[in-house]
Amino acid sequence: MGKKGKTGRLKRNPAPRIWPIHRKESLWVVKPSSGPHSLENCLPLALVLRDILKVAETRKEAKKIISQGKIYVDGKIRRKDDFPVGLMDVISIPELNKFFRVAPCSKGLFLNPIGKEESNFKLCRVEDQTTVRKGHVQIALHDGSNILAKKPDSENPQEVEYETFDVLKLSLPEKQVLAQIKTKEGTLAVITGGKNIGKQGRIVEIEKTEAKKRRNALVIIEDEKGNRYQTILDFVFSLGTTQPLTSQAEAAPHV
Repeated sequence: MGKKGKTGRLKRNPAPRIWPIHRKESLWVVKPSSGPHSLENCLPLALVLRDILKVAETRKEAKKIISQGKIYVDGKIRRKDDFPVGLMDVISIPELNKFFRVAPCSKGLFLNPIGKEESNFKLCRVEDQTTVRKGHVQIALHDGSNILAKKPDSENPQEVEYETFDVLKLSLPEKQVLAQIKTKEGTLAVITGGKNIGKQGRIVEIEKTEAKKRRNALVIIEDEKGNRYQTILDFVFSLGTTQPLTSQAEAAPHV
């Protein structure tokens, strides 16, 4: 009888190309567990400690560090070495006074060093929303989490309305909404997928869609040097209005 379900192993060669690992150094690599990010868009914690931050030489050492509760992801202790971290997740190592935010780059994902103050919040993009009960809507975010918000009242203009592709600034670990960034022309954004991944700039044009899904609407982003990049709205992640809410840094080259 054939085996059912997914395998718990992963070979290095078919592993996601965004992982900074040697493909022929050994046969196996850590396979991320099911979690907030997909296999193609995440980094397992053991790989982060061993291959990126170099705070452990082997997976066994990384697993010991993680199991002792020394690693925080989005303000919460994570004790599994195969826990997946992805776009905009905040990784904290209090004992070393080091804090990182997972950001997109030309190679895929990299760890952007940030200060302790900046590690207290996270940016999340609104992916969908559903009315769950009278007066409330459930907001689905890009990292797989959800928040509950009041449904906007037409008679109360002060009520906040969350739209798909808007970005929310959330406190950690409570995930209270601190600010909202509208994804519109003039907003600063970064490209999170496609051939222009990692490019940052200001949105200068968003195609008006009628006969196709809004996720596939064409968007043009212009950087500080005047270079323009075209992508789709699904690959656009807003960062701020006048200036980015997160500190920016260039990614180190992969091994």
